[in-house]
Amino acid sequence: MNHIEIIGLVAATCTTSAFVPQVYKAWRYKSTKDVSLSMYLVIVLGTILWFIYGVYHNSISIMLANGITVVLAFLVVLLKIQHK
Repeated sequence: MNHIEIIGLVAATCTTSAFVPQVYKAWRYKSTKDVSLSMYLVIVLGTILWFIYGVYHNSISIMLANGITVVLAFLVVLLKIQHK
């Protein structure tokens, strides 16, 4: 693993972990009142496309970050729909 891939993994960890507090808050308090469904749908689409891009370029950091992020963002979408 080269130093650029390590930078990518650190960046991926930072951006992916940013979704954890929102998932936790929505799950814990069973409220997604202030969450924008359309924003999270766009995030899900974007992260799926980034994942595909990572597969094409065989980039572990891109695949890992976006694979985890799409799951977290999709959980928020499901919680938003469930709590309507």
